[in-house]
Parts: sequence; structure tokens; C-alpha cells
Amino acid sequence: MDVGVVGLGKMGANMARRLIDGGHRVVASDLDREAVERAAAHGAEPAGDLAELVAALASPKVVWLMLPAGDVTESVLNETLPLLGPGDILVDGANSFWKDSRRRGETAAELGVEYVDCGVSGGVWGLENGYNLMLGSGERAFETLRPALEALAAPDGYLRVGPVGTGHFVKMIHNGIEYGLMQAYGEGFEALAAYPDADIDLAAVAGLWMHGSVIRSWLLELGLMALEEDPRLERVLGYVEDSGMGRWTVDFAVEEALPLPAITAALYARFGSRQENAMSARLTAALRREFGGHGVTQARDESDEDA
Repeated sequence: MDVGVVGLGKMGANMARRLIDGGHRVVASDLDREAVERAAAHGAEPAGDLAELVAALASPKVVWLMLPAGDVTESVLNETLPLLGPGDILVDGANSFWKDSRRRGETAAELGVEYVDCGVSGGVWGLENGYNLMLGSGERAFETLRPALEALAAPDGYLRVGPVGTGHFVKMIHNGIEYGLMQAYGEGFEALAAYPDADIDLAAVAGLWMHGSVIRSWLLELGLMALEEDPRLERVLGYVEDSGMGRWTVDFAVEEALPLPAITAALYARFGSRQENAMSARLTAALRREFGGHGVTQARDESDEDA
């Protein structure tokens, strides 16, 4: 089938390659002309802009967006919708907010266009292993997309999880769980590294746990790879970003009064990783000094160095 792929970053480019390798015709577009040229070298047909991309597709036209969530996706979606007609399909594969996807689906439906929100998991390994695809859509759009989904997904790795909006909601919760798992692994290996009576080989332990333990997982396998390359991760700065989906998960929990303490704590731990000499820690130290006379570590006065 024909698929127009808009956005050829790490995920989009690899997804285009899997579609091509699966025997599908891909028309590709990106603001980065070099990215388009790389896709063309692998067999994609380049398009100079969205109008050219849509015009090159056979009906029903399928346009798959793999763009940063937020304003970029909103802008390109608004530009693409008028180019499509009844029965055409527009897929948003970004980590978009599920309520935005619901709204976008309603806008598309007014034009007769079928909107599909698709949560995509698999990262840079998706090219080799296949992706996990969580789709919010109507039944007809899902069945139309099935040949492309078969090419993109790992075995048994795609599912229509519900109507429009559900795909990105399920991906949001997926990422919240991911936050908690990663935090648990991080804390566990920090404790292993702090063992006082021996220098535990962290990579060896990670490798051991991959064989039959109840905490074996792909994340642990990736941790093993990182530890084999850098046994104490001394070349990694402990600054952890977040894509926003963890925040949305916690926001949803607050809205619905759902107790999600592990995911919430993992999100806050990421915030904490970005702070150096945080005000909260400084005030805690100062309070202990004031009420109990406890000593505090004085901040270095840089002016003293200049003297």
C-alpha cells in the first residue's frame, strides 16, 4: 500500500525503512532535505512539500505524521487535513496528548477524514525488532492500515485499543509505567554500587538477573549494555529529561483521584536530577542548624578565590 511519511527523525526514518522493506510504497517529506535524501536512498519517493506528498498517494490516501508533539504536529495536521478527502486516513504517531487527539479526530471527521492516534514504542531498536503500536481509531481505518501495521510492528505488536484518543492515552500510561520501572532499576543499582565490603560487578549482576529472575526485562538488558560499556556510568551525567507523558499521567491521576505513588515519585526524581544545590536541600540544612545547632556545609565564596 501507499503511505506518506511526514517527519524523518530517528523514529520516522526507521519506520519508513520498515515499510519499504515490507514491500510498501513510501512517499517521504521532511524540512531536512538531507533526511529526505537518505530516505530516498533506501527506496522512498521524495516529496518537496505536503501538497506534493498527498498528490503522489493512491486513494484512500494514508498520511502518517512522525513529528514532535505539540505545536509542530498541530500545524502540520492543520495544513494536511484540507489536502485530504473523505475516506482518507491521517495517522499521528507522535506522543501527543490524548485529549488533543480526541479534538483532532472530531475536526478530521467533519471533513470525512479518518484520524488515527497511534502510540509508538520501540525506540531506535524498532527498525531491527519492530515497533509496538497502540491505535485509537475506527474499525475501517484500522483494517485499511493493517498491511502497514504488519510491516511496522513486532510479532503480535499492534492493537486497536479503542476509539480515537485511546491510542495516545494507552501510550501515556505505558510511559508512566516506564518511568517507574526505570527509577526502580536506577535505585537498585545505586544500592548495589554502595555495598561497603566489596566492589560488586554491576554488569555481571545485571547479566545474572537476565536469566530466570523475576525482574528480567528489556530495560534491564539495555542497562546491562550500558554497564558493560561504562561499569560505573562515570561518563553519563545524571540529568534526566522527560517527554511530558509522565507529567500527563500524573495530571490524570490527580484529576481522577487515582493513587499512583511510584510513577509520581519517579517523575519527581527526574525533576530532582536537574537541580544543583537545590533550594529545598539548602533550606532543610539551614532549618536543622537553627533548631538543633547542627553543622552545615558552607557554600564556597567565589570572591575569596579572586582575592
